[in-house]
Amino acid sequence: MTNALMLRGQTLPVPVGNLESYIHAIHAIPVLEAEEERDLAERLKYAGDLEAARQLILHNLRFVVKVARGYSGYGLSLGDLVQEGNVGLMKAVKRFDPGMNVRLISFAVHWIKAEIHEFILRNWKIVKVATTKAQRKLFFNLRSSKQRLGWLNQEEAASMAADLGVSTAEVLEMEKRLSAHDVAFDLGADQDDEDNTSFSPSQYLAAESADPAETLEAEEWDTYTRERFHGALASLDARSQDILASRWLVEDKATLQELAEKYSVSAERIRQLENAAVSKLRLAVLEPEVA
Repeated sequence: MTNALMLRGQTLPVPVGNLESYIHAIHAIPVLEAEEERDLAERLKYAGDLEAARQLILHNLRFVVKVARGYSGYGLSLGDLVQEGNVGLMKAVKRFDPGMNVRLISFAVHWIKAEIHEFILRNWKIVKVATTKAQRKLFFNLRSSKQRLGWLNQEEAASMAADLGVSTAEVLEMEKRLSAHDVAFDLGADQDDEDNTSFSPSQYLAAESADPAETLEAEEWDTYTRERFHGALASLDARSQDILASRWLVEDKATLQELAEKYSVSAERIRQLENAAVSKLRLAVLEPEVA
């Protein structure tokens, strides 16, 4: 018996429990003929027929299993891969346009793979190994290459870098990360804390109250704000830069009157220029950047 996934009142089998029973069940569902599939897709698109959506999904679940089996080398359960692939299939059915004159699975396979890729990248290692689009493409291409190759030599790395549009250094770095193993943060229950042959990262923290994540975040924020501050300072005119430097950035600070005499203006004008410059710096540092 299989569990079921609700789709606005409709039920779909999902790979939970006995996976072999699930696979046997979905292979008993026949593949739709092209005209049947087109009719269901038109009912869904133009009439919002949810029963049509259910039928489109049910009759294509077998293809999700076929795609998921291709990712069995990542150490993740086939049931989880199939379930993520089913999510991709449902997204594809929602977006499928029968006017494209292609079979649903030809369109859906990209959505199925995308969901499986996301799941693998989230779960393959504790620490993410790929965050950008180029790195993700490199991750999956390098994994498939490693089935045939040992460590890449410089020529192979350069060739792969050229094909994927990344640097050779990125290829070699990804290969190193793929070959690494996750290390437990704490000792296992069967390991003695006093055993000199056992160690874990938690033993090297400065103190129990130390939070490496907060420390790193603070350092990155300091660097980020410092860069924005210097960028904003450089955008000021020479007079405003000199006023700020003379009033705030040196030990022997100048008075408003001294700067007024230097620039042949009133002390009030110097104060206005100073306030305007400070406001501009504050906005540059505190306001979020527009992507």
